[in-house]
Amino acid sequence: MNTVTHIKTLQDYCDNINIPQPLHNDFDIRSFAENMPTVVQSVPPFRHEFYAIAIRVDGEGQATTGATSTPEGPTIFFNSPFQIISWDIAPNWDGYYLMFTKAFMSQSTYFNNLLDDFPFLRVDKSIPLAINQDDLPLMTSIFSKIYNEYHADSPDKLQMIEVYVLLLLTYIRRYFGEQLSTEAISRELRNADIKLMSRYQTLIEMSLHRDVEIPMIVNIHSVQYYADQLSVHPNHLNAIVKSVSGQTALNVIHQHLIQLAKTYLLQTEMSVQEIAYQLHFESPNYFSRFFKKHTQSSPLKFRKQNRL
Repeated sequence: MNTVTHIKTLQDYCDNINIPQPLHNDFDIRSFAENMPTVVQSVPPFRHEFYAIAIRVDGEGQATTGATSTPEGPTIFFNSPFQIISWDIAPNWDGYYLMFTKAFMSQSTYFNNLLDDFPFLRVDKSIPLAINQDDLPLMTSIFSKIYNEYHADSPDKLQMIEVYVLLLLTYIRRYFGEQLSTEAISRELRNADIKLMSRYQTLIEMSLHRDVEIPMIVNIHSVQYYADQLSVHPNHLNAIVKSVSGQTALNVIHQHLIQLAKTYLLQTEMSVQEIAYQLHFESPNYFSRFFKKHTQSSPLKFRKQNRL
């Protein structure tokens, strides 16, 4: 069975497509031309955990994100984390692409609210945006300035890169608003929010059900833990979950914990201590207090009153 390769670091991404390593762990920019001598020109489906923005000025072949392929002509296209990507291109692409990680966002002065400020990055599929010839020099010049800063020795080059990326994202937001109707944008964002909610719930279930050791320093009951796994800010995750479900992100975690605890109490002979550690609580006492707070009953009392 074919599987989709999952790539976690920019270094692994470069290895996967056979290009030199990036100069920075959390940010990279390339011209397509410099990649062409070595890049794998036909890449099977894979996913990565970064944000990517590209401008294709010219070139044959297609890059596909999800079910969407790049059209002919000058095009801006972008990928959000976990989208499935593949391509089959000719060795003549002209343009640039840049990629940055969640760590780059979190360290930036400007990107604390990236997904709220630039909602097109929330869309769970790529929507290529056509660039007209009048705007093409401006857009390519922004990529060029980012590229030059990236290869410069200036101590403040990352700050300059952030400013240019902010400018680039602002222009893309304008194109996004001009080329899609308000109704289409609302529909796509709603679909993206529902998919994020679904991924959040699935991740909680997988994390709480798995029988593996998790370091004590990792708080698997926190929204921060799942936000990190999903490459979003905790505040953004909470806002989306509340919008879709009417509950806070933390409440969703607590509901899963209570439901699992009840299942273990009613269907197994596990002790309260065993259930506490199975659900990754720090201690049985902490688990018992948590359970009583949410059910108004101690674990043992709940077992006794509800078993047939």
